[in-house]
Amino acid sequence: MPPQLREKILSILARHNNMTHATLRPDGYPQATTVGYASDGLIIYFGCGIGSQKAVNIARDARVSAAIDTDHANWNEIEGISLGGIAARVSDSEELAKVQSLFLAKFPQLAGMSADDQANTAIFRVTPSVISVLDYSKGFGHQELVTV
Repeated sequence: MPPQLREKILSILARHNNMTHATLRPDGYPQATTVGYASDGLIIYFGCGIGSQKAVNIARDARVSAAIDTDHANWNEIEGISLGGIAARVSDSEELAKVQSLFLAKFPQLAGMSADDQANTAIFRVTPSVISVLDYSKGFGHQELVTV
């Protein structure tokens, strides 16, 4: 991946807080929901309820898609990323501690999260396989696709 494109992806990840995350339901339909996220390089982390549909879907099929962008009135300003990858529940205590630090730095309000809420939250790691970078400032519909 060209260094400039990697920097563009990392910049988008750093400037945004939410992503639309899609998993596959048992009937085959995609289920898209919005989740807050934190990232470490190109790896993206998010949390959800242990028994949530997202967690159940990922346990059955780890393939996910996500989109990160913001609303723009001027289409020439559209930029964002969409990606496909594999999600896995994080269980390693060292990785969980790192992820907690990433989330607290990005979302300080999480410091007030109750112990019960923490116990009922599953943390997932998304490892992208393919990333599409949208940058309409380079022309309507301009995107660059990279394999990670």
